[in-house]
Amino acid sequence: MARRIREGAVAAYLVDQGHAYSVFEADGWDPGIRVTQAGPRSVHVFWDGPGEADELAPITSQLREAEDGYHVHPTQQDRGGRRRLEVTLP
Repeated sequence: MARRIREGAVAAYLVDQGHAYSVFEADGWDPGIRVTQAGPRSVHVFWDGPGEADELAPITSQLREAEDGYHVHPTQQDRGGRRRLEVTLP
């Protein structure tokens, strides 16, 4: 059974790897990552911006190579929605 995982830990790791959060402001938008808690044992990582698949591929590799050994499973929201990574701890 997977262990508990925290959104903050995954987000902090990705920021340490050089990724920036997406920023939505009244006068513009900067693409980047978004990390959400999906449950006590999983986190979702999104790329907010163009080229979702291209941007999520290196993030997948980085998470799998992390010291914590994250398990990463690419998924997509229902009905052809956004691509995302489902991240868990073994």
